[in-house]
Amino acid sequence: MTIEEISEKVNASLAEEFEIEQSLLTADANIKTTLKLDSLSIIDLVAIVEDTFSIKTDAQEIKKIATLGDLYSYIQSKL
Repeated sequence: MTIEEISEKVNASLAEEFEIEQSLLTADANIKTTLKLDSLSIIDLVAIVEDTFSIKTDAQEIKKIATLGDLYSYIQSKL
C-alpha cells in the first residue's frame, strides 16, 4: 500500500471520527497541536488505525509519532 493510499484512509477516518476539516489533514500537521487531539483522542486514533489496517501498534513507537506524515510512515512500516 502506498503512502498516498494510507493517507487517504487515515484522513477520511480522522475527518469522520473527530470532525476535522480536510484542509488541516496534511502530512506536516502536528497531531496534538494542529489537530487538537488530546491523549484520549489519540487512543481512539490508535484503535481506528489498528482496525482499518489490521495491524498491531507498539505503545513506545506511537509516542514518537508527532505528525500525520510520521503516522503514515509508521503504518506503512507495519503493513
